Amino acid sequence: MSRPVEDCLLTENQTLLDAMRTIEHGSVGIALLVDKDRHLLGTFTDGDIRRALLNGATLESKAAPFSRKNFTVVEEFSSRADVLDLMQSLLIHQIPILDKSQRVVGVHLLHEIIGVTTRPNWAVIMAGGRGTRLGELTNSTPKPMLRVAGRPILERLIWHLVSFGIRRIFISVNYLGNVIEEYFGDGSRHGCKIEYLREDEPLGTGGALSLLPEKPEHPLIVCNADIVTQADFGGLLHFHESGKYKATIGTRTHTYEVPFGCIQASDGTVTRIDEKPVMAHLISSGIYVIEPELLRDIPKKFYPITSLFEECLKNKAPIGAFEINEDWIDIGQKDQLRQARGE
Repeated sequence: MSRPVEDCLLTENQTLLDAMRTIEHGSVGIALLVDKDRHLLGTFTDGDIRRALLNGATLESKAAPFSRKNFTVVEEFSSRADVLDLMQSLLIHQIPILDKSQRVVGVHLLHEIIGVTTRPNWAVIMAGGRGTRLGELTNSTPKPMLRVAGRPILERLIWHLVSFGIRRIFISVNYLGNVIEEYFGDGSRHGCKIEYLREDEPLGTGGALSLLPEKPEHPLIVCNADIVTQADFGGLLHFHESGKYKATIGTRTHTYEVPFGCIQASDGTVTRIDEKPVMAHLISSGIYVIEPELLRDIPKKFYPITSLFEECLKNKAPIGAFEINEDWIDIGQKDQLRQARGE
């Protein structure tokens, strides 16, 4: 299956802001840079635009110099099987289609070629926090409803879950929860069923799970609402189930440079000097999978989900660590929100 491209086209004189709007309006996750005869010159995704902005460009900069030139294309009448093999082997989600004159005539989308199989798993999104670190930005807007590229962060997360076949989603709400409920309603506009876990007082990432109206029959996805990510939820579930884990934590590698020379010494004698070493640690991404049986141990009070994992370790229940290599930004602070917005 292919999509027409009229809404995805970008000309050589347009800006990065135009590219961002084209991606948003075209709704296929890509903008195609073309000349006046519709020959393909380059492509843009959200990631390309963000990298350009982080490298010093502005939204008013011409888009063309920052386009991706090493794009992959297919001919107009390529078979579905050939296109699918190509997309899966290159791990890409969109491929422009060219006619015999090398003009853009459409775009193939991976999820439309393979279809989305509905999964039996549920997801719980934790959206009850106040977001105090963001200051005045959350005085009248709950943190998950802050916008990135024109849409609430929470909406992007819901759409991403739905794209992996998740059809039943619970959202835990507390601070300004009415804003979230009024926006999403029952979820029918987003291709899923949305229900709300209403916290009378903050219960934490773990405690909110005690409000589920019934116990799920399959592994449960749990994630924070303040992340912008393209995480592979399908791969996460496969990893969890194939490893027979009781819980799985989505992880990221976080690196930072110590701004000093670090000294190792023994009995007053220096044995080693590391000048400004770079340290790396696995951190939690705020994305988890847990087995239904663990829910019975969660109390109806403030209870961090880390306490649940500590209980697993204490009882020698295996916990998996699934590294998320795709785009991921936690927007808990202003600098991170600006980064997600490409400012």
